[in-house]
Amino acid sequence: VQLQASGGGLVQAGGSLRLSCAASGRIFSNNGMGWFRQAPGKEREFVASISYNGGRTSYADSVKGRFTISRDYAKNKVHLQMNSLKSEDAAVYYCAASRTSYGSSDAGTYAYWGQGTLVTVSS
Repeated sequence: VQLQASGGGLVQAGGSLRLSCAASGRIFSNNGMGWFRQAPGKEREFVASISYNGGRTSYADSVKGRFTISRDYAKNKVHLQMNSLKSEDAAVYYCAASRTSYGSSDAGTYAYWGQGTLVTVSS
């Protein structure tokens, strides 16, 4: 079981990035997926989640209207499109696969975690 996050980098405030998470097929088709982030000195926090069939999505209030989570079933990937980035969005972003078919804001409901990808936002 593997989750491989990518797409992080340096972006100016107001810019966009798209993060991707490649998942092994066994845990992709049936599991809810989520993105979390952790900034230096802060707790890990929920960003977004998506259900196994893409029919249900959920976002942290801080990213609503700016971030979009989606699934690519052909490539077994989950994407996080991040627009209008702010300095407070800078963090290491982690993708995770839920123990259930539906995503959640509770990190404890996720069984598998990727290695993280760093997002840096310059002002």
